[in-house]
Amino acid sequence: ADASSGSGALSPFDRQLKRKQKNWAALQAEPAKCDYLREEVGATAGGPGTFPLALDVGSGRGYIAQHLTKETVEKLIQVDIAENALKNTVESEIPTVNVVADEEFLPFKEDTFDLVLSSLSLHWVNDLPRAFREIHQVLKPDGVFIGAMFGGDTLYELRCSLQLAELEREGGFSPHVSPFTAVSDLGHLLSRAGFNTLTVDTDEIQVNYPGLFEVMEDLQGKYVLCMGESNCSWNRKPLLHRETMLAAAAIYQEMYGNSDGSVPATFQIYYMIGWKFHESQARPAQRGSATVSLGDLAKIDGLSRGKK
Repeated sequence: ADASSGSGALSPFDRQLKRKQKNWAALQAEPAKCDYLREEVGATAGGPGTFPLALDVGSGRGYIAQHLTKETVEKLIQVDIAENALKNTVESEIPTVNVVADEEFLPFKEDTFDLVLSSLSLHWVNDLPRAFREIHQVLKPDGVFIGAMFGGDTLYELRCSLQLAELEREGGFSPHVSPFTAVSDLGHLLSRAGFNTLTVDTDEIQVNYPGLFEVMEDLQGKYVLCMGESNCSWNRKPLLHRETMLAAAAIYQEMYGNSDGSVPATFQIYYMIGWKFHESQARPAQRGSATVSLGDLAKIDGLSRGKK
């Protein structure tokens, strides 16, 4: 069964709604004004050496492709759930092929790609373990996956302010910002999918705004219109009351406000690299093959002195 088709704990996102949001966003956006986050993160993509065939999972308008060169990638396949995004891709010097497909169900044969990339797309996937397994499967042995996704602390100021305001004014709260994966889970998920020689890192990008209303307006304009980043959780609440919004704005300013009167919005980014196993890769020694005991470490200083 398609994991994206139902609601519930195992499928927190309405993937059909997400597709509609991204399609509408691709038609409405003015890219130069809207995509600074995906542009900034996409510019960090790439890897050592030359890759004959690469795959961009959740490519959108081609945020990664425009930063790649023929010396890095010889041919690129771009995959996205939204056909309108692929129809409006930015120019790239690399030969590209666009494929409409879901990140959880990649329509490619096993051992196809030398490199798989993904930039700020996988946080909308219902079954992240499956998506990682799909990526691992389509990689060739010794192929590498390089990805970036929004982390668990993304927009924590906004989330906390809205929740406190709703609890105060309405006696309960609903999610207005979609849930994100914790960094403590990411390495485990990649390892379970079969990746080795893992590297997981985090970064934060902070943007300052005059107030909460400007944050919301910018998120709606930039992330609904440009990135399709509006909330598609099944349990999302469609409307925020004005009194709740005013209370949230005051809480936001009180709890997080800067000295100049502005408020910060934090975007946490997880960067990940993982390799598919190949015989040529270095492997850890077998358990029990060590020739020195940890207990001998205390003797090293004395041994080194005796050699002088």
